[in-house]
Amino acid sequence: MEKLKIGILGSGKGSNFRAIADAIAAGAVDAETRIVISDVESAGILTLARERHLRAEYVAPGKFKTKFEPEAEQRVVSLLKEAGVELVVLAGWMRMIKAPLLEAFPRRIINIHPSLLPQFPGLEAWKQALAAGVNETGCTVHYVDAGMDTGEVIAQSRVPVFPSDTAEQLHARIQVAEHELYAEVIGEFARKAE
Repeated sequence: MEKLKIGILGSGKGSNFRAIADAIAAGAVDAETRIVISDVESAGILTLARERHLRAEYVAPGKFKTKFEPEAEQRVVSLLKEAGVELVVLAGWMRMIKAPLLEAFPRRIINIHPSLLPQFPGLEAWKQALAAGVNETGCTVHYVDAGMDTGEVIAQSRVPVFPSDTAEQLHARIQVAEHELYAEVIGEFARKAE
């Protein structure tokens, strides 16, 4: 049976990527990572991918802070297509996705966000949750569209907020939930692809 071929885009340390790769290695997710791409040359996610002997590529984003220049995004599309990717997984990706990628992979790009969307879109959602004084937050896996964390929700996991929580404690607890939920959702995609 064919495994689901995934491509992972990440800008940071790669903790979600590590959790996904571990779930694949353990046989819990019937997928294979074909390529890992980052917009940050020194990103930990690229180091983690290379340690696992996976193809790891840096794509220079261009002059914008929050999105790729069109040529750079087209380069990402080309790399993903060349690698035979069927599902694009954003794992700590810090740029907006625009037309070239959205059109190349319709309803085949997913993201994980550290809140129960539509609550607290954007950066540092766990700090937004603490500032709002909510007693529960969590994480959301959603389809990516042209908006900021506005795509259709696929799955959510709830995490309690304790009165004594610091931003770091809450973020760490949300990340544990993220690592479980993301692997489950990718596993679901893999089962549907069989």
